[in-house]
Amino acid sequence: MQHVEFFHKDHFENNYHRTPPSAGLNHFIDFVWETDFAHLWDIHPQGFSDALFPNIGYTYLINLGTPFVMQVADQRFDMRSDGFLPRHRSIECFHRPGNQLFGIKFKISPVLFLKKVNFAEYREYIFPLSYLVDQSLIDAIKTASSFEERVRIISNYYHPIVREHAGSLQEIQIVTEILDRCFRENDFKTTIETLAEQYGISTRTLQRYFERATSISSKNALQIMRIRKAAAHIAQSPHSFHHSLYGYYDHSHFYKHLRQFLTRNTLQNLQPHLKLLQALHKKQRVDGI
Repeated sequence: MQHVEFFHKDHFENNYHRTPPSAGLNHFIDFVWETDFAHLWDIHPQGFSDALFPNIGYTYLINLGTPFVMQVADQRFDMRSDGFLPRHRSIECFHRPGNQLFGIKFKISPVLFLKKVNFAEYREYIFPLSYLVDQSLIDAIKTASSFEERVRIISNYYHPIVREHAGSLQEIQIVTEILDRCFRENDFKTTIETLAEQYGISTRTLQRYFERATSISSKNALQIMRIRKAAAHIAQSPHSFHHSLYGYYDHSHFYKHLRQFLTRNTLQNLQPHLKLLQALHKKQRVDGI
């Protein structure tokens, strides 16, 4: 059994704990999550997989249960401990009874305030988490008795770091501002040259800022945000979707980008979902959208 992001909405909403960060951390953390699978093992005794499409940022994975398997693009990793997971590629996690995962989904990690980390060096694999998180924090998360307690631990750990270093690194401020504004305003077409000019820096400097903070280029980051937001919209509410909301020239332009996004890398069993979107695509063309 495979659950696919955008298409199996009930699974991802009902079988994961998920909460946004507290105020003050929203520029850095998208959400904190934890699997809630205990009630599923009777239904799926052989396990199942959860497939996610590319996203910006990265996830700090903390293993609270038994070993699991994570696939990043076409590479599989046997995970016995914790890891740093870059999110700009498709992933699929294979769950078995006994698995329990806790994760922090970052846009940009506040570790940049504390260490000279270049996330462009963390692109293709799952890396050990110990360099990016104090062991004391990992231990506290693992010994906490509930998801709510783990969320409080995360907030109490990162809030003082962000408050102490607020405004101290120009590159973090610039990248977070661009990501937040472009997502909020659906502005995914402004060129890097224009963005750099707005901040009085060179395009090369802005590109370096993005790669150090997010691991990918500004263009890649904005296009991933764009198609994720559009794909979620058409999957959940196709009747209110219009390509122009996300800056596409026409519906065919959007659909071409969507197909590239959905078929990227090695996610399996997507044909039923592609057929569903093809039907939506044809319907909207007939309706004159």
